[in-house]
Amino acid sequence: MCPRPMCPRHIVILGGTTEARGLAAALSTHPGVRVTTSLAGRVSRPGQVVGEVRIGGFGGAEGLADWLRAEQVDFLVDATHPFAESITENAARAARATGVPTVVLRRPGWHPGPGDRWHDVASLDEAAALLPRLGRRVFLTTGRLGLAAFAQLTGLHFVVRSVDPPEPPMPPHTEVLLARGPFTVAEESQLLRGHDIDVLVTKDSGGEATSAKLTAARQLALPVVVVRRPPLPEGVDAVPDAAGVLERLGLEP
Repeated sequence: MCPRPMCPRHIVILGGTTEARGLAAALSTHPGVRVTTSLAGRVSRPGQVVGEVRIGGFGGAEGLADWLRAEQVDFLVDATHPFAESITENAARAARATGVPTVVLRRPGWHPGPGDRWHDVASLDEAAALLPRLGRRVFLTTGRLGLAAFAQLTGLHFVVRSVDPPEPPMPPHTEVLLARGPFTVAEESQLLRGHDIDVLVTKDSGGEATSAKLTAARQLALPVVVVRRPPLPEGVDAVPDAAGVLERLGLEP
């Protein structure tokens, strides 16, 4: 039950992350709340989502603002991937333009522990520049849309794991593994050993669903290049889980 005089009626969630799906499911249990999850449509087999689903872009911040007005949206939750920088910026601008309250739902990032050999970098380009000093066989888990940053590394062999096939440009010596997680530590260790990997590259996605590779790399004493998250737009704050969003909305978990 909502303790406020009027509950938000139409809540829009941007993103196909695990957290977005969990939030949609949690909100669906509250009577009188309409939930719409907007997916970019970049993944051909998105996970199951409870409630209404919209697929496709908006045409930038102005297009999103127009859609928020037309659909009479009462609250906007940006639950996109931590590295979906342009979407997060557009969402913040659209929220300011329309006066729609907004919050970012973002799982906490990873932190190195004892035995980790992490190299923090600010971008994929910085990661690519560092790689030749760390190894020759690379397990690249930064997503299928960022391979161009490594295309010039002709002397390295890359193993790339992706849900959907990547598109060029990409490194000339690239082996693609099509798979969807989560994966266990044992599975990640087997992959690293089986492909003779000597360096792992990942984005700081955070969460437990994709952290097994970090544990496997630690156990095998492999160096890990970690791309830091981009900062949030000015004036935008984040909550770490669905419970934080429900609290903002005045809804019981």
